[in-house]
Amino acid sequence: MNIIPFQALACPLDQAPLSCSGSAWRCVAGHSFDVASQGYINLLPVQHKRSRDPGDSKEMVAARRRFLDTGYYEPIAAAVSRAALTVDVARASTLSCLDAGCGEGYYLRRLVAEAGDQRLALVGLDISKWAVLAAAKQDKTIQWVVGSNANLPVLPETLDRVLCMFGFPVYSEFARVLKPGGLLLQVDAGPDHLRELREVIYPVLKPERPSAAAAPPGFTLVSVETVRYPLQINGKERIANLLAMTPHLYRASAEGRERAAALTDLSLTVDVRLSCWRREG
Repeated sequence: MNIIPFQALACPLDQAPLSCSGSAWRCVAGHSFDVASQGYINLLPVQHKRSRDPGDSKEMVAARRRFLDTGYYEPIAAAVSRAALTVDVARASTLSCLDAGCGEGYYLRRLVAEAGDQRLALVGLDISKWAVLAAAKQDKTIQWVVGSNANLPVLPETLDRVLCMFGFPVYSEFARVLKPGGLLLQVDAGPDHLRELREVIYPVLKPERPSAAAAPPGFTLVSVETVRYPLQINGKERIANLLAMTPHLYRASAEGRERAAALTDLSLTVDVRLSCWRREG
């Protein structure tokens, strides 16, 4: 493992560089942000919140961790790690990477496991304090931050990679923090992703939205990879964990949730799209 501290954090109040001094990060204007006892930093000011406790709940984070720890999404993590560790990275350099919407840190931890002797400077950011707390408890070598994709507390043009895993992309912010030539790796659900579960909980499936045809401003499409495989889940608890970590838990009716709760076995299709965008400039 060859992890170095991530140093390119920015003050969420004035965008000035933050430096770590003891148990706090400070900017030249005197804004100070304490490091929590678990090791993470909260860089989400009250005025940037839309609710008192934004993002995934403690229960959703715990369900996601239980589900991911089984290895069900390992092929997705492997594909993302391969794309992030592409040959354009000089072996002597440090690869800096942000997971924007990191959850409990699964994909960054898998990146570390696949990196070999590649030096990494990693930061995981999520708007949910429960997600960041869970991530910080599992890995102390990665910088974990409570923050928002809409106002990334990262200095401009300091990142080689940005991951956006089933998240909420803010392309203008991703373009701002990526170095010219850096890569955005975005994973989205494909048309058949978890279709069998959706057929149980919804009376009628909505038509699939067409994938975006145009490149986001500031980016050029490099590649699109489909990761598709069958998945067998056995046991009510594991099915419940899957449902709890998806938006379907809240979109489904009470009757739909009851039908899912009655399942003891479920054969699923995993179907995701991994898009690789290169920052222009």
